[in-house]
Formats: sequence, structure tokens, C-alpha cells
Amino acid sequence: MHFLNTKDVDLNALIEAALRFKRGEDRSQPLVGKSVALVFFNPSLRTRASMQVGIYELGGNAVVLEPGGTSWTLEHRAGAVMDGDKTEHVAEFVRVLERYCVAIGVRTFAALKDWPEERTDPILSAFAKYASVPIINLESAMHHPCQSSADMMTIREKLGEGRKRVVLTWAWHPKLLPMAVPNSFALAAAQMGHDLVIAHPAGYDLDEELIDTSRQLAAGAGGSVKVTNDMDAAFTGAEVIYAKSWGAKQFYGRDEQDTITRAQYRNKWIVNERRMAQTDDAIFMHCLPVRRNVIVTDGVIDSRSSVVIDEAENRLHVQKAVMKELCA
Repeated sequence: MHFLNTKDVDLNALIEAALRFKRGEDRSQPLVGKSVALVFFNPSLRTRASMQVGIYELGGNAVVLEPGGTSWTLEHRAGAVMDGDKTEHVAEFVRVLERYCVAIGVRTFAALKDWPEERTDPILSAFAKYASVPIINLESAMHHPCQSSADMMTIREKLGEGRKRVVLTWAWHPKLLPMAVPNSFALAAAQMGHDLVIAHPAGYDLDEELIDTSRQLAAGAGGSVKVTNDMDAAFTGAEVIYAKSWGAKQFYGRDEQDTITRAQYRNKWIVNERRMAQTDDAIFMHCLPVRRNVIVTDGVIDSRSSVVIDEAENRLHVQKAVMKELCA
């Protein structure tokens, strides 16, 4: 069993397990005498720290590896002729690690070069293909399930159970960013039965198949998914505002064109005090790191509405619940 996205996970049960850890009701240590490998292709603060602390609190040992840094460069393509800059294939890398470790966490961002390929999560999929121990997605090209699970936990903590009016809004950012966080937030909010509104400029649509899946899940859970290009309209009456920038998939491999296109939205697609005043006393959420006064104003992120630090803490509790379920 792997934890690659939330689609087939009972999020309510996962959140309840995480809350038991947070309240101190669950002090179990299922990882005593065991090790978990953490493979980071990309930088990390919250994911790396929360996973290492979580493994320790569960009684285990974290083995941290950085391909191309603290370990060999990795090739993931099947049938590759490895006469270039890659030293080891994932096939051997994974099968060696699983002799030492009971699970493998993998963090591998989108390269933002080839949308049709990257939407298939090629590196994460290669790890899952060769592994006989659980693979935990610590953010991939398409999904960040640990983050979205912590997000749903935070919404429940702050606003209680039941359906909420939730807004996922695009915001301007100077760079083309991956879709993993907004994809996973949309999927998880739909699974929880929230009424989700996704606001973004024209041309910045999320993956069509993922949105279709989210709509189906929302309908089954009593919620809904709507998309709008009107940021102000989306904020009206909202109970949750989740801000995140992402790149347009048609600009993968064309960074300069994306930069030119998104320039028109600077200072327009930003979460500020005026927009938050339109909400139903909404909480403000972001996965962090966040660029202040670019994505969100100081006045919002430093206000009583901001729950970004609670979100970050909840990563620890959710991931402990995931590891207990997968490794116990």
C-alpha cells in the first residue's frame, strides 16, 4: 500500500488519527527498531523537518538522501541507456533501500518542461513500480497529499465538521510554479464534501481529468466544485481562502512566455484586506513558503484570520498517522 494521493484514502479517518496524535491520546511508537528513508530531489523545510521529527516520535530512525548530493544521481526511465549524467537506476536504488527501511518517502517536483509527461508523475511512479515497501509522496509533479490532508485537518479544527464554502485562489508570483499543491487541495476539499470554488485567470486551468475526478468525489460527498475567473466574486461569503500560484500547463518549457503572460496580474491577483473583508470571516491558508506582499499582504498573513502556522504544525500529526497506518 502506497500513499501517493488522497483519492483512495479515508480522509476523515486519517484526520481523526492525526488529531489523536496531536491531543496526546496516541503515544504509540510503531517504528521502534525501524528506519524510514526520505529521498529529497528538491529543497524542503516543513516536509523534511516534520517527517524527521515524526519518525523520531514514532520511535524510528530517518535516513535522509539527496540524489546528486548525498547519494548518486538517479535515472528513472525504463530502458534508458545510461551513458549520460545519471549514475544509478531507481530499480536498484529502491530495492536496496527497502532491504534497510520499512517505507520510503519521496519528494520530486515537476521539472515544468513537458506537461503531458509530467502529469503522469514519472519519477514517483517509478519508485512505486519497483518498491515492495510503502512509498509516501512528499510532493510530486502532480500531488502533495500530506499537505492537503493537513489542510483538511486545519479546516476541521478551526471551523468544525461539515460542509464549508472553500475558495482556492490563484495568485500572482514571479515564477512558473508546479500544480501539486492546488491539485491536491482541490481533490481533498472535494472528498470532504466542501463547496469548492477555484478562482484563476483565464488560461490557468488545473488538470482537466483531476477537476472531473474532484467533481465526482464532491457530488458523492454532498459538495460541489465550481471554477471562476472572477477573484472578487469567489471571495464573497467564503469561509476558507486558500492562496497558491501555479503555472499554466501550456507554458511548460516556455518560462519566458509564462512570465510575460502573468505580468498583467501583478497587484491584481493578490489576497489583501479588502478581499478578506468580503468573506464570511474566512480563515486564510497557504502551504508555505509564501512571498509576502506578492501572494498575500502582511495585513492578512499577520492577522487573526491566518492559520498558516497551524497548517504547518498539522503536517507533523498527519504524517505520523500516515506512517502508523502504512508501517505498523
